Amino acid sequence: MNPAHRITSIDQLEAIYGHPAGAAVWKEIDHISAEYRAFIEAAPFFALSTCGAEGADCSPRGDEPGFVRVADERTLMIPDRRGNNRVDSLRNIVRDPRVSLLFLIPGVSETIRVIGRAAITTDPALLESFVFAGKTPRSVIVVSVESIYFQCAKAIIRSKLWDPARIVDRRSLPSNGTILAAITKGAEGGEEYDKAYPERVNATIY
Repeated sequence: MNPAHRITSIDQLEAIYGHPAGAAVWKEIDHISAEYRAFIEAAPFFALSTCGAEGADCSPRGDEPGFVRVADERTLMIPDRRGNNRVDSLRNIVRDPRVSLLFLIPGVSETIRVIGRAAITTDPALLESFVFAGKTPRSVIVVSVESIYFQCAKAIIRSKLWDPARIVDRRSLPSNGTILAAITKGAEGGEEYDKAYPERVNATIY
C-alpha cells in the first residue's frame, strides 16, 4: 500500500464518502421495535463481535430460530451453548462489555445490527429457562441494547449468499484434519480426526 494514499483522518473519509442521509439514518433506533424483534426471533444465526486486552474477536452463534430471547425492548438474552471452550468472547466481555451483533436469516437479504453492552450471568433460574435438548447452558449473555438497525441488502445480493447455485462443496476445501495436520506437522489431525468428526459433533452439539 502506498502511504501517500492512506486515509488517516475522519475529514479525509468524509471528503470521499460524504455523510449518511435518509433511511441510512432514520433506520437506527435505541430500542427493539416490534419490527426489529420479528427479525431477531426469526434468525437462527448471528455473529458476536467483542474486544478485549488481546484484541478484537468475532464468534459465530447459532441455534433454532428464537434462541436469542428478546426480554424487553432494550434487552437480549443469549444462552452460551457448548463450543470449543476457548471462551474468547466471554473473556472479552468480562473486561470490556462493548459488543455488536449481526443477525442473518436464510433467504433474507437484509441483516440486523445491534450495538450494546453485555454481561454474563449464571443465575440458576435463567439458566434453567434456556434448557434445550436436556442440556443447560453454563451461562447466559445479557445484552443491553444501545442501537439497532437493518443493514441494506447490497452485500448479500452481491455475494449471492443464499443462491443454491453458489453453494460450495465442503470437499473442495481443506478438511479440519488436514488443517490441523499441516499446522502441527502431523502430530494432530489427519484422516482419523476427520473420520471421527461427525460423531464428535453430534455428541457435543449441546
